[in-house]
Amino acid sequence: QVQLVESGGGLVQPGGSLRLSCAASGSIFSIYAMGWYRQAPGKQRELVAGITSGGSTNYADSVKGRFTISRDNGKNTGYLQMNSLKPEDTAVYYCYADVTVVGSIRYWGQGTQVTVSS
Repeated sequence: QVQLVESGGGLVQPGGSLRLSCAASGSIFSIYAMGWYRQAPGKQRELVAGITSGGSTNYADSVKGRFTISRDNGKNTGYLQMNSLKPEDTAVYYCYADVTVVGSIRYWGQGTQVTVSS
C-alpha cells in the first residue's frame, strides 16, 4: 500500500508564494507521474500540474508561468512551487501519484487548503 502525505498549504496574500510537497511512502515500485488537482467550492475539480518520471510537465493555463512542478525521484516526493498567487487560486489542493508495477494505480494525498486573500 502507498501513502501520500502532502503539506505546505496555508494563508497567503495576493502576490505571495507557497510550496506544496507530496511525499509517497510504502510499497512503491515506480511512480510514473505525480501532480496536483485542486477544487474550490462551487467549482469543478481541475488539474493544476503534473510531471512524469522523465520530467515532462503540463500545467493548467491559469497557472502557467506562475507555478512550477518538480520531483525528486529518489525521495519519491513532488513539489509544487506557487508564485504570484491570486485569490482565484484558493482551493483545496490534492496531490496524486500514479504508481506502476504492471498497470498503474492512482493514490491521493489528504489535501491541503490554500487560501489567497488580503
